[in-house]
Amino acid sequence: MNQAREAFQRAAKQLPKGGPGGGGGGSAIVGMAQSLGILGAVGYTGYHSVYTVEGGHRAVVWNRWSGLTDKVEGEGLKFRIPFWEYPHICDIRTRPRNVQSLTGSKDLQMVNITLRILTKPQPLELPEIFRKLGPNFDDKVLPSIVNEVLKAVVAKFNASDLIEKREEVSANIREQLAARAALFHIQLDDVSITHLNFSREYSAAVEAKQVAQQDSEKAKFIVDKALQEKKSIVIRAEGEAQSARLISAAIKDDPGFLQMRRIAAAKEIAETVSQSTNKVYLSADTLLLNLLDDTSAPPSKKGGGNKRGGPPRVSAAGGQGRWVNWTLKGAAATPAND
Repeated sequence: MNQAREAFQRAAKQLPKGGPGGGGGGSAIVGMAQSLGILGAVGYTGYHSVYTVEGGHRAVVWNRWSGLTDKVEGEGLKFRIPFWEYPHICDIRTRPRNVQSLTGSKDLQMVNITLRILTKPQPLELPEIFRKLGPNFDDKVLPSIVNEVLKAVVAKFNASDLIEKREEVSANIREQLAARAALFHIQLDDVSITHLNFSREYSAAVEAKQVAQQDSEKAKFIVDKALQEKKSIVIRAEGEAQSARLISAAIKDDPGFLQMRRIAAAKEIAETVSQSTNKVYLSADTLLLNLLDDTSAPPSKKGGGNKRGGPPRVSAAGGQGRWVNWTLKGAAATPAND
């Protein structure tokens, strides 16, 4: 543009200067018009002699003699013959596309699948793609082959397998779709199942099945629990019966066994009472603390107790009766004679 401006200024300086009635005015105007025409033609030709291929794009050139050439132009500034060659810029970057398809599974359940695919053309095959499919090749090819591949793959799986084996289904779709897209010189970068939806009736049936299965597991658990409780009761009863038989045999074989049990019971009772912080008056016979004799005498009908209103009379060593008070305070237990 600067060169054209400078040339225009030089041409303006070369024009003759004259008044309105000068004879050289017409030739000067004609010369200026010719100069402007030449400059315009040169500028237009130079402008259409170059073109730019941006990043992520490629160019295929069509000329008037041989048509579409097999050469693919890379990125940068390129030259062409004006009015003879025409470049077509193609985008070779990865582009996403969502395809939705309603198809049937192996068990004849209708499934609505949405597939997201990432595709791009093969750069070296752009002349062939442009020659056969045109610039909107993905709109012409992908919807048909994606629906066909989805229907073919989904028909091999049951409705439940589409959820449990989602990765396997996606891998099969990717493999078959890549093979089909390669026939049209389209490179497949990624395939993912973004949405998987079943019919309303099937979803309700699956939910009812899960609820019934949970109820069955709960009933099974209750039955097992009842059986275990029954076994525990039987085992406990058998243990108690065996314990009773052993105690009876021990008493029969050794009369001192009962006295040993009394001593153990008295020890446990004494430990329990000794932990109290209060001072109490208790009967030794009632608490099994009278370990000096196996027999205990009932209270006298006349007295009914000692003078202080203490506990009843108990037998002491030597066979002589006496009144005793068992005073327990803290951990101590001491007898007190009346």
